[in-house]
Amino acid sequence: MTDEERDEPHEFSAGQGFGEPHEGFDIDPPSLDVDPDQVDPVDSRVLADTLDAEHVPAEGVDAEALLDVGLDYMRINRHEQATDTFERTAQFADRATVEQEARVNQGVAHAELQEFQAAIDAYREALRIDDDSEHAASAETNLAYALYEAGRSEQALEHAERAVELDPRFPQGWYNRGFFLLERGLADDAVSCFDNALRLGHRSPDVLEEKARALEKLGEDDRAEELASEAEDLRHQAEERMVEDRRR
Repeated sequence: MTDEERDEPHEFSAGQGFGEPHEGFDIDPPSLDVDPDQVDPVDSRVLADTLDAEHVPAEGVDAEALLDVGLDYMRINRHEQATDTFERTAQFADRATVEQEARVNQGVAHAELQEFQAAIDAYREALRIDDDSEHAASAETNLAYALYEAGRSEQALEHAERAVELDPRFPQGWYNRGFFLLERGLADDAVSCFDNALRLGHRSPDVLEEKARALEKLGEDDRAEELASEAEDLRHQAEERMVEDRRR
């Protein structure tokens, strides 16, 4: 299970994956005024150095455009650069919602780097900003995943439950809650959570496989086998699409 790679796009700031392939990535959005004659545009240090708070006045930075730069880094799997960019975004943001979204995505980037304590810190900071906002459920469910990976599974379930309390229509939250319940041996409750995720449109191989695992524990082997087969088919289709995209 992953924070975001649970096939959730950035709009959730909810998990580890960004579904659309990168198009038109530009390390130099106009608001940053980077001179290509003075810096190498592929230098991974350029963005952080250019946006040092001591050298760039806050009013000279478009934090939302900078947030988009961080997301572009994520789309091309440059997660270390993304963490720096989201840090700068949070520093320069003049609205709490932008700062919070930057912190959630910073946590996702850290998690991709297996830096789970840093991810936990970023998600906690996002919740400190506002624990009842549009981004709070994403912060909670991602925090649950990072805590689980850090070996703190009891705390993980608590935050997974908080996520679906905040947003009952958040499929990623239901999937994560089901995963943690299944880890505790509560297969029946886990199936209900996976069903909610599926009803809300999150029909991914991960959800189907975890539901199949739960059904096996309940002795429903035939249904479990059907779901496992469907999950395998979905993964095969995704691989074929990936190959086709690379050929274009």
